[in-house]
Amino acid sequence: MSIKVEICLSGVESAIAAQEGGADRIELCENLLEGGTTPSLGTIEVVRHNLDIDMNVIIRPRGGGCCYSEAEYEVMKRDIETAGEAAADGVVFGVLYPNGTVDAERIKVLVDLARPMSVTFHRAFDMTRDPIEALEALIDLGIDRVLTSGQAASALEGLDLLTKINHHAADRMIVMAGAGITAHNARQIVERSGVIEIHVGSAAAEDVKSLMRYHNPKITFRGGTNLPEDMLRRTSPERVKAIVDAVS
Repeated sequence: MSIKVEICLSGVESAIAAQEGGADRIELCENLLEGGTTPSLGTIEVVRHNLDIDMNVIIRPRGGGCCYSEAEYEVMKRDIETAGEAAADGVVFGVLYPNGTVDAERIKVLVDLARPMSVTFHRAFDMTRDPIEALEALIDLGIDRVLTSGQAASALEGLDLLTKINHHAADRMIVMAGAGITAHNARQIVERSGVIEIHVGSAAAEDVKSLMRYHNPKITFRGGTNLPEDMLRRTSPERVKAIVDAVS
């Protein structure tokens, strides 16, 4: 069976690079250092104009957990509608109760709003207190796909649980492996777990120079990263191709 490769990325240039490298789908985000937040409407529209492959849009109003206020929930609903209006193929979200269980009430509303787009439940799944309980809840809600590392720091470390989750889901839901997947370990993860989709982030990216030539070394707008202000992190078509080839 053909393995689908999804690339998590930010920006138009990275989206085009993912397509050039042979990716099957992108997950379009902003603020990747925050785990990904919802991109602007302008970004969604320009990426859509430049892509022939599928584009899923993350619906996440902020970083820092997946339990949301009423106001944040209203933002998520509107962002789903906006993504659909901009011809996204799918949306990606995750909502939990404070006790670490799936917020079925809110998710049902979001799924209904999203259709006919596909719906992926993101790695909020890896924050749930009982993965099998969460999986059954998501299947009941009609979620198409769940992204998981097997509740570990990486898919390789979580391989045992990832395999169990995939077998438990069987043909009722797609289980997509993600976190720490590279060209070197992708085939091992696919073969051992049996997943048919993988999600790749930083392993498909490289640091490139921005258009700026002058830089004030005393100023940085970036917190929590050592990436210089005059550098950008972008998807590399060559790195995407290496991952695609590894699972082909």
